[in-house]
Amino acid sequence: MRVPLIVVAGLAAASPAFAQKAAGSEARAAAFQSVLDCRKISESAARLACYDAAAAKMGEAETRGDIVVIDRAQASAAHRGAFGLKVPNLEFVNRALKADEVDRIDGVVKAAWQGQSGRWNFELEDGAKWRQISGDLMRRPKSGSKVRIRKGTLGSFLMNVDEQASIKVHRDE
Repeated sequence: MRVPLIVVAGLAAASPAFAQKAAGSEARAAAFQSVLDCRKISESAARLACYDAAAAKMGEAETRGDIVVIDRAQASAAHRGAFGLKVPNLEFVNRALKADEVDRIDGVVKAAWQGQSGRWNFELEDGAKWRQISGDLMRRPKSGSKVRIRKGTLGSFLMNVDEQASIKVHRDE
């Protein structure tokens, strides 16, 4: 089975300016586009020469850090790590994911504790820290509890703990 790859242009990939450009257009990194352009050449020897030259340039660009190539698993890990945080647009990562992978994550509680307000705080096994904003849990969460967090309306997030009714949460870290 082939794993889809994503090519991200430049070291500035995490900058807001790049994220806006990437989200607004389907532009590809020049080194990657030159490889794809070789497909248009009908004569076999010329096409092979084009591929060889373009692949060499793409390899050099990757070595210099001018492009970054990630697969679906790496895109999923990047998305998971940023889910719920206010970060620049990650559309260039999300393109590799299915719609349900972009709008929700599943996790496991590493630790859960109640704050002074009586609201729950959660640390997931992946290190993400979430805080309860509203709603009620019928059963206390514990280490090993399974959670599903999904996007709500107006930038909110909803968490189900061990298939209980959802509570509104906020990602702190």
